[in-house]
Amino acid sequence: MISRGSEERREQEQTYQAGLRLLSYRARSRRELAQRLARRFSPSAIQEALAQLEAHGYLDDAAFAQAWRRTREAHRPRSASLVRRELIHHGVPRETAEATVDGMDDEANAYQAAHRRVKALAGLEEATFRRRLTDYLRRRGFPYAVASMTVDRVWRETRGEI
Repeated sequence: MISRGSEERREQEQTYQAGLRLLSYRARSRRELAQRLARRFSPSAIQEALAQLEAHGYLDDAAFAQAWRRTREAHRPRSASLVRRELIHHGVPRETAEATVDGMDDEANAYQAAHRRVKALAGLEEATFRRRLTDYLRRRGFPYAVASMTVDRVWRETRGEI
């Protein structure tokens, strides 16, 4: 007969291992990991596992938020406000999300996003080019003023090339 204490310890160890496995696939926020673990484990085992993962440095919302920001800036540029909303959606505390996006350069990110889109818009008339690129940037969270300024800049730079 297995004692209740050893069953709890076994479940806590299984929860910890499951958390490590999930974190090996990709970084996650504390809330995301807790939600995934809640599918299979008890709340007490989850809390213990999360505490252990944080103590060992495997789970850190601030580090997750910074990594998310770096990835967005490098591969899928978005506005600071959209990145903030994404972080909050992933369970990062609002204060951490605010601190993470502080200092993001919306103009540089908008230019990077627009520059990647230019080839797909090659051959279009100016009005169509401007409308489509502006819409593209707005869907990525950039304010109209930033999108408009970026579209003007990209049009001036590329109108002879596209």
